[in-house]
Amino acid sequence: MTEAVNLFDAPRARDVDDPAGYEVPYARIGPLVGAASLGLSIYELAAGQSICPYHYEYPEEEWLLVLEGTPTLRDPDGEHVLEPGDLVCFPSGPEGAHKISNRGDRGALVAMVSTKSKTAVAVYPDSDKVGVWSGDGDVKALFPRSAAVDYWHGEL
Repeated sequence: MTEAVNLFDAPRARDVDDPAGYEVPYARIGPLVGAASLGLSIYELAAGQSICPYHYEYPEEEWLLVLEGTPTLRDPDGEHVLEPGDLVCFPSGPEGAHKISNRGDRGALVAMVSTKSKTAVAVYPDSDKVGVWSGDGDVKALFPRSAAVDYWHGEL
């Protein structure tokens, strides 16, 4: 049998450089079960915390499954309070934009499933920035969209 991981018991930790409002412990489950094409992370949101700024991705598709609590989802249609058992799909591109926050007074636990591409791009509409990541870790950059240059810039 493949190694089983209990989503509720998986050890979670937050990044030490998380800013206020984004101090969310998480566990990357995919590597624990030997996943290669899909990722799954568990996020434990205390009251007043959010997972990430509002964003959408290329080419990744993500799914959100609420395990506990009542987090608030912001998407292109507005804000929606979710309940345990709710499942939402965020397709690639602007129609999949999302932010998960906990506006309640109790904790929330959510699972995020995503496809795992070798390269990824994330767009952050509120701050008008773009992030680019290569699968090998060589490229990891965030920059304002206003920094865009012409294709031939610096080549001629």
